[in-house]
Amino acid sequence: MHAFDVLGDPVRRRILELLADGETSAGDVASAVGAEFGISQPAVSQHLRVLRDNGFATVRAEGTRRLYAVDPTGLQEVDAWVERFRVFWDHKLDALGTEIARGKKARRTP
Repeated sequence: MHAFDVLGDPVRRRILELLADGETSAGDVASAVGAEFGISQPAVSQHLRVLRDNGFATVRAEGTRRLYAVDPTGLQEVDAWVERFRVFWDHKLDALGTEIARGKKARRTP
């Protein structure tokens, strides 16, 4: 499955956002996502499986719990695609950095 097909689903994007905050149990993910999207625990488990099978999440067992975390492997494909477009905003970010530095300097100068 292509990275953008995986991330095209809002439930999977939300799960990835939750995992970005740190390792999270499948139960906590199911509770949060289930409440937000009104889907069942088995449906959340299927989304977690898609993320895991496509290199976006890892899972490890801790007793009876399953703990999920972000796997950066899947995001590399997204980053490579976005890289082609960074030229459109890099110079603007550089200009913003220059203006911020000027503002800081102006505040320090009496």
